[in-house]
Amino acid sequence: MTFEEFSNNRTIIKAVLYDFGIIGEATKNVPHHIQSRYPHIPWRLMGDMRNVIFHEYFQVKLPFIWRTIQNDLTSLHSQLHELLENENNPKN
Repeated sequence: MTFEEFSNNRTIIKAVLYDFGIIGEATKNVPHHIQSRYPHIPWRLMGDMRNVIFHEYFQVKLPFIWRTIQNDLTSLHSQLHELLENENNPKN
């Protein structure tokens, strides 16, 4: 999907924003001691994005959302997968 297709599809935009909002909300439930063990994960940025999406909806900039999708989601997925593996391993 191109940025133009993305920015012209309100259903996709709403779904993506909702999912980003859920990710940001979920960060609030990650205990501080775990967040501190994974400082490379952008906890604060995820929470801040959630706040903009849910509280300042008209301030959302679609090019910023698109760049986040294109540049950050793959590495975030890997980082969170690593966290889950480490934290669910009884040897840690």
